[in-house]
Amino acid sequence: MAQPKSMYLRQVTVMLGLIILCMTLLGAGFFSLSYRYQLQEIQSTLDRNAGFISDYASVALTEGSSLTDKDFVNYIQSVVLLTDTTVLVCNTEGLVVCAAGTNWNQELLTSGEVSIPAWATNQLLSGRSYSGMTTFDGIFNTRCYVTSEVLSPLVRDQNTGELVSSNVPTGFLFVANDATSVMEFLQHTFQLFFITAIAVLLITLIICSFTVQKMVDPLKSMCSFAHRFARGEVDVRITDYKNRNDEIGELAAAFNAMADSLAQAEQKRSEFVANVSHELKTPMTTIAGFADGILDGTIPPEKERESLQVISSETRRLSRLVRRMLELSRLQSSERVAAQEQFDAAEILLRVLVSLETKITEKDLEVETHLPHGPVMVWGDPDAVTQVCYNLLDNAVKFASPKGLLTLKITTKAGKAYIAIGNQGETIPPEQLTHIFDRFHKADSSRSTHKDGVGLGLYIVKTLLNTYKEDIFVTSENGFTEFTFTLSEV
Repeated sequence: MAQPKSMYLRQVTVMLGLIILCMTLLGAGFFSLSYRYQLQEIQSTLDRNAGFISDYASVALTEGSSLTDKDFVNYIQSVVLLTDTTVLVCNTEGLVVCAAGTNWNQELLTSGEVSIPAWATNQLLSGRSYSGMTTFDGIFNTRCYVTSEVLSPLVRDQNTGELVSSNVPTGFLFVANDATSVMEFLQHTFQLFFITAIAVLLITLIICSFTVQKMVDPLKSMCSFAHRFARGEVDVRITDYKNRNDEIGELAAAFNAMADSLAQAEQKRSEFVANVSHELKTPMTTIAGFADGILDGTIPPEKERESLQVISSETRRLSRLVRRMLELSRLQSSERVAAQEQFDAAEILLRVLVSLETKITEKDLEVETHLPHGPVMVWGDPDAVTQVCYNLLDNAVKFASPKGLLTLKITTKAGKAYIAIGNQGETIPPEQLTHIFDRFHKADSSRSTHKDGVGLGLYIVKTLLNTYKEDIFVTSENGFTEFTFTLSEV
């Protein structure tokens, strides 16, 4: 079985990965921008220096001087000292006639004639300027950033009388700056950035480890509580994170609520099993007792018919109990599909009232109805609502006092129809009202007076109404008990 991945390691890895990715992108952008900025500064400086030398050379050539005159050479050397650059001057054939600076191969220049590579001079002869990174085939000791100018004398414009370039090349000027300084700057910057990035990563690792650990520890604790709960420790609850106003606190509260709900469900299941056992045991004990009494002669022949009637009554009660339990099981399973159609709630209620006419007459009850003049059209399952009305009205008749009052009422409000069924009888104590819809719940008085009840009728009523997301309420005061349930109007 594969080991589960640690949430701690996964979260720390993801956060460090994001930091490394951000630092990499930031570093790449920073170095690219710095490199371009340095090159632009060098190019601007070289172009400016080349322009000064070119202007001076143009004036000197106009006055008849040559590119090898002492004054011209001294001027170039002065520029080199001030700008820390290297300058090469060559004729139109590319032969170097003047060199100043420190970043050129002196052995090569003093050993004989040195020429600028033809590809550079040809580019200038074709009218295009040259700039770029090069060593000029070993003339420079290191790679240099080089810019160029064409040297030509000035002539007087016949129209304006101003001195302008003759555009007749006399020579070429190359001004170079060592690119090593740029690389050294970038190297030092990279070293500083690398050290800073390592420090940031270490700090991030510490903070992430602490933060993620603080987040994971409560989850581990809750996992431990969940395992203990699964092993049967249903009384275990999470108390360490109740006061946290975050998702961890909400999770702890949700776990405790779930544990309470499951504990209550387990308690109800145990009570259900106990109630079922009791309800089944009572009629079966009665049936077995009377049957054995008849068989062994304990019950005299003249009382056998009476005993058989008791056996028959208990058998029917046992049958009703099993039928109700099967019906309840079907309601709570997925077999039941909640049908939705329109029907008249008043018609359903009156039809159920007529079906119980015999029982009502036997107890000589007074029936009082408060129904709307027209139909009360609602949504739902007519069969389910019929069963709800029958169970409630049957209970009302069963627990009503002889010659008492039975009430049926329908009112409408805010899109809901309220169907109320009430009776005069014994007042249900408040402590009984909270459990009246529980399975197998029967008040003590009802157990003694109505032994044919199984305590599932009201629970089935509530289950049916919950299927359609409807409500049911009960009130009992001064000997009058009333059940009210809702249905959605059309």
